[in-house]
Amino acid sequence: MSTVTADAVRLTSEQAAVFDAIEHTRDHVFVTGRAGTGKSTLLNHLAWNTEKQLVISAPTGVAALNVGGQTIHSLMRLPIGVIADNELDQPRELVRLLNSIDTLVIDEISMVNADLMDAVDRALRQARQRKLEPFGGVQIVLFGDPYQLAPVPGDAEERAYFADHYRSMWFFDAKVWDETSLRRFELSEIHRQHELDFKLMLNAVRYGRVTKEIADRLNAMGARPQPEDGTITLATRNDTVNRINATALRKLPGRALTAKAEISGDFGQRNFPADETLELKVGAQVMFLRNDTGQGGDGPRWVNGTIGTVVRIDTNVWVDVDGEVHEVEPAVWERFKYTYNPLTKKLTKDVAAEFTQFPLRLAWAVTIHKSQGKTYDAAIVDLGTRAFTSGQTYVALSRITTLDGLYLTRPLRPSDITVDPDVERFMRDARPVHVPVAAASPATP
Repeated sequence: MSTVTADAVRLTSEQAAVFDAIEHTRDHVFVTGRAGTGKSTLLNHLAWNTEKQLVISAPTGVAALNVGGQTIHSLMRLPIGVIADNELDQPRELVRLLNSIDTLVIDEISMVNADLMDAVDRALRQARQRKLEPFGGVQIVLFGDPYQLAPVPGDAEERAYFADHYRSMWFFDAKVWDETSLRRFELSEIHRQHELDFKLMLNAVRYGRVTKEIADRLNAMGARPQPEDGTITLATRNDTVNRINATALRKLPGRALTAKAEISGDFGQRNFPADETLELKVGAQVMFLRNDTGQGGDGPRWVNGTIGTVVRIDTNVWVDVDGEVHEVEPAVWERFKYTYNPLTKKLTKDVAAEFTQFPLRLAWAVTIHKSQGKTYDAAIVDLGTRAFTSGQTYVALSRITTLDGLYLTRPLRPSDITVDPDVERFMRDARPVHVPVAAASPATP
């Protein structure tokens, strides 16, 4: 998801209806939907317009950065690994913090496993001394798409634990849901693709219902000669991406210039939102890693995922985007920490660490995982020997805005298009709440 900012946003009627369900009830809500349906837009609007004491969290450092939140483990001081029934250490300031929350948002919920979901429940019950009430009375709002990202399995012992204690690793099989209900809202309006045929094909890939006719059409489009204009490659493996980028950079004349990130506080290397050491040359193809924050009256000059070409490097980097050259300055990513202020009796969100670097990455290639949330007019999809996880092919194909922009390094095979049976079961049984679909309405100021 894109970094949360205070940009004015117009909600569609279905987004507004989901916002109202979150804002005006205490119900636990799961907001899902296909790629490009505006989940990020809704979360952004909620963050800026809620009247509730709201905390935003995510399972990984990078996901938390993207939504201006804090990781679940850091927020709740939970141990890493399977938590099970281990005792939870809750110092006084943590108890105060957890008692001040009205609504807890968890983004990228599909990456949260059942054990962590139950640990969140137990931590809130314990801190709020409401042992018989799910989540200690806190409203839980979940954002994500289980058809795109899955929880990462641990070692053999952890997998054995899940096999013994849970129906599956997924968040929706946590034991807390035996005690309370979860209202599922599915956003249906796709804002990324506009071709009906391509939308239908992506839907078939999402649900694992690809017919021979659809597969033949995708493969026929993908088999066209690959463009040599720098069209980005989406690959399954890091080493493939690094090789493509390094080879392309090496081919450019001149020497590479290096920008080193400035880091203050304990940012955590695994959470770096950009390269700690960024190597660039004039002519390098780059991708922006966050939305433009210094925009003028004509709207943003670039968004997270925009592709451009470096045309000049001095103190700053000058990037050509569709014929317009923009000066790009280093950006500051802030890692947040929530604290409770006993004087104001309010939650505060404080900066715990900062990472400063040009918001750019070499972009002849990127991993499918890192392409999550991005949009491309065209892309070369490289699935290597196989797609590694359920939903990986769907994530890759759904980044592209038109069927004409799809290129494949090899034909799609049936084994590339898989859906986790537990996801199929949950999405079949958890019937969505249907909300109206109509024209956009102005967002609440």
